[in-house]
Amino acid sequence: MRNVLIALGVIGLLVFLIFQWGIGINNQIIEKEGLTLAQWANVESSYQRRADLIPNLVATVKGYAEHEQETLEGVIKARSEATKTIIDPSNITEEQMAQFQQAQQGLSGALSRLLVTVERYPDLKANQNFLELQAQLEGTENRINVERNRYNELAGAYKIFISKFPTSIIAGFINKKELPLYKSAEGSDVAPKVEF
Repeated sequence: MRNVLIALGVIGLLVFLIFQWGIGINNQIIEKEGLTLAQWANVESSYQRRADLIPNLVATVKGYAEHEQETLEGVIKARSEATKTIIDPSNITEEQMAQFQQAQQGLSGALSRLLVTVERYPDLKANQNFLELQAQLEGTENRINVERNRYNELAGAYKIFISKFPTSIIAGFINKKELPLYKSAEGSDVAPKVEF
């Protein structure tokens, strides 16, 4: 009888240790996923800051470049498309990420066209309000890049963590999957052709 109790005690201890190990791994998965999702919120926040600057930029340009209506409307439309593309951070898929990136790239392209248009208006280029908005926009673009890079670092570390054995067993059991990375725009590896 004593041997049976010892065997049951050892088995019980092993089950308890495995259970504690599983809880620890589960908590680490949840923590790493939470940090990654919080970073995604920072990415969205940076994009929102850019979207918030655009109405002021458009209003400033509109006063100087009234016959550039098509360009201004293009920026407004691209902003609308970019701000209505929303991702549920707890369920990010590759397709959602691609849609989000496409909308943001559309806005980036429209802003680029607007800033090229501004070159034709020396008075606008000298306007203090425009210069401040342009500097804020450039700073925001840098923030966006930093936040995307931080997100990718965390999402990559999370992917590695949940893919390693034996963590992958717990991750599979609680149905945790990798989060998609933010990828560069197609064709961004080709330098633009500049002509003077």
